[in-house]
Amino acid sequence: MNFVEELKWRGMIQDMVPGTEEQLAKEMTTAYVGIDPTADSLHIGHLVSIMILKHFQRCGHKPIFLVGGATGMIGDPSGKSLERNLLDEETLRRNQEGIKAQLMHLVDFTSEAPNAAELVNNYDWMKNYSFLEFIRDIGKHITVNYMMAKDSVKKRFSGEGDGMSFTEFTYQLVQGCDFLHLYLHKNCKLQMGGSDQWGNITTGTELIRRKTGGEAFGLTCPLIKKSDGTKFGKTESGNVWLDARYTSPYKFYQFWLNVSDEDAERYIKIFTMLDRETIEKLIDEHRQAPHLRVLQKTLAKELTCMIHSEAEYEKAVAASGILFGNATADALRSLDEQTFLQVFEGVPRFDVSASALGGGISFVNLCTEQAAIFPSKGEARKLIQGGGVSLNKEKVTGVDATVSASDLISGKYLLVQKGKKNYFLITVQ
Repeated sequence: MNFVEELKWRGMIQDMVPGTEEQLAKEMTTAYVGIDPTADSLHIGHLVSIMILKHFQRCGHKPIFLVGGATGMIGDPSGKSLERNLLDEETLRRNQEGIKAQLMHLVDFTSEAPNAAELVNNYDWMKNYSFLEFIRDIGKHITVNYMMAKDSVKKRFSGEGDGMSFTEFTYQLVQGCDFLHLYLHKNCKLQMGGSDQWGNITTGTELIRRKTGGEAFGLTCPLIKKSDGTKFGKTESGNVWLDARYTSPYKFYQFWLNVSDEDAERYIKIFTMLDRETIEKLIDEHRQAPHLRVLQKTLAKELTCMIHSEAEYEKAVAASGILFGNATADALRSLDEQTFLQVFEGVPRFDVSASALGGGISFVNLCTEQAAIFPSKGEARKLIQGGGVSLNKEKVTGVDATVSASDLISGKYLLVQKGKKNYFLITVQ
């Protein structure tokens, strides 16, 4: 497979150093992307870099993930108008371990193949550099004029934010030093990243040329934005994480299920490994019947299975069915507490004391005296007799029905449903 052609039809190439395609055609090439270890989990903003290296490996080349233990201590100014908080070494190491575990689940690190992926940490070689060595061996090869011409620097000097510290100004030299180190020690000839990294990447290729006389290459992917121009991967509650501790598989699944039609057409190419013929067929199918949301469902399935598992995908589908379909009481009880609360996030909630439940309480009394779900007992009885009320997804069949502790979900919740769409959550404490 031709790596560049693969990325082109997927809309994943922004800029490329001349000669990159020829280098890839010539031999198995090693390339790296850098990942900033600011948290112990990756989020979906990192997925573009991961997908690029997945394609790269599938096309027969060798990927390296560089976790920026050293650069994470400085903070990359690219695309930012404010100085970043610096992290201590212990936090960085913990973050790197979390990131490594996620990457090993997504890319082949363990096989005997010559193009098995590697993980490196730039702190391992940068920690021994003295300041004098750095400005003598690296600094003298790149002029201040060259560094000032970079967009990431120019923006900060033209009034965006509070200017730029010397620490951040040197960032492109440190990143260039990484490329040089990997070029010399891992025969790495290509660096890839988002389009905001172009300035840093070309500083690296220039440093390699000036210091060794060798040739190195760079390739960037467009920054992913939503069709309305807002930042991809952000929700009201923050980042969409790959770690289930921070974003549950259900919420992860829902994120992809709810993207717009326009975004779904782009994302299906960028974030899945599906081939061109399959994707074009899905896009055509979706355009003919957008209400079926074929693209969104496929995206949500492919990504939830890839990041979590098929079992977690099935659970997320079942959880979605509870809110929007004819789910059973067993399906409701099978949800873990976190997913249960997320499914019913935003529905009216009432707190009831456990003593009020006692050994059993009339359902009608519970939903009128303890929780104001019905305005009166008369209306509650009328709706029950009409078959329009459910408790925990089971029809309440008589006006004399009672509720006891044995009915509680996860030991403390009761779900009342009026009609098809009106849910109420009672928390018993």
